[in-house]
Amino acid sequence: MRALTWQGKRNVHVETVADPEILEPTDAIVRITSTAICGSDLHLYELFGPFLDRGDILGHEPMGIVEEIGSEVRGLSVGDRVVVTFNIACGHCYMCSRGLQSQCETTQVRGQGSGAALFGYTKLYGQVPGGQAELLRVPLADYNAVKVGADGPDDRYLFLSDILPTAWQAVQYANVPEGGTLAVLGLGPVGQFVSRVGTHLGYRVLAVDPVSERRQMADRHGAETFDLDNDIVESLRDLTDGRGPDSVVDAVGMEAHGSPGAGFAQAVVGLLPDAIARPTMEKAGVDRLAAVHTALDLVRRGGTVSLSGVYGGEADPMPMKSMFDKQVSVRMGQCNVRRWIDELLPLVEDPADPFGVLDLVTHRVSLEEAPAMYDIFQKKEDGCIKVVLTP
Repeated sequence: MRALTWQGKRNVHVETVADPEILEPTDAIVRITSTAICGSDLHLYELFGPFLDRGDILGHEPMGIVEEIGSEVRGLSVGDRVVVTFNIACGHCYMCSRGLQSQCETTQVRGQGSGAALFGYTKLYGQVPGGQAELLRVPLADYNAVKVGADGPDDRYLFLSDILPTAWQAVQYANVPEGGTLAVLGLGPVGQFVSRVGTHLGYRVLAVDPVSERRQMADRHGAETFDLDNDIVESLRDLTDGRGPDSVVDAVGMEAHGSPGAGFAQAVVGLLPDAIARPTMEKAGVDRLAAVHTALDLVRRGGTVSLSGVYGGEADPMPMKSMFDKQVSVRMGQCNVRRWIDELLPLVEDPADPFGVLDLVTHRVSLEEAPAMYDIFQKKEDGCIKVVLTP
């Protein structure tokens, strides 16, 4: 089969690799019909090379048609149309039964001290081959391959794999009071959905991003949008009676603008041999923290900051004095995708399309064109907001 493989920093290739096979009786093989590039894939493209091997298959936002099932798969049949969750979870352990599928005790990567295994996402999360490929082996398929409707475009369902549940969880974690104000920092794909979820739930949404095309897209779905400038905190406070928003979602993460020191640290780590870089990343503060610091500054006293952007440092400086003084609550974590699927599936199937799932993709290309799209997406060129690949 053809698959997108990691070869080095900012270096991915589409290659012919061996087809996946059923390894466990609970596995299924899915022929991929659509697979997206996630913003967190850019962390692999740019920073997480020390935890990757050449030839690793990337991608964790796939859907397709079941082609083969193991002998113990009961809920799927060959020919079913499915979306594949990016967490690999069992559905019955202590954590899964509490809606914490990202901490699944069956697939936890204990050797790395990490939570549940993920598709296409480094040694830290199990080094499981990903979904930017023609075929994907899905472990524990009855739980992780979710049957969806046979009709309609893939885009109606594809984002259930990751970014729509991630946005939904981010808003749930933000604990916005009824009729309250939600600020969103970053209008990439997750930030777009965070804004739309907030509007759908009746909140006033104030969304910030330096890229005009992203602001224009969010405008179409009811957000009040703002450019990122030095006065953004005061500007949004002025719009919220001088207090700041009730809740803030940081949908940016470790590669935020405005953090030149951390940007330099990331570049240096990328030049180190893997054996040195891995412990450095595990013990150092290598995140660009401008977005999370802005969120903590912006949120009103007694408010909540919800982090959906990915961070990777272990020694990042945080403004603990101010956080304590302001009585700020902070929630974060990998999305527990299966926890939210049953709530979200009827909404994506609603003909009214309340989350605008059919108005997110800006670039749809063949799998063979994936390397060029990684470069364009990372540089935010050509109005690129969301890329979907068609194997």
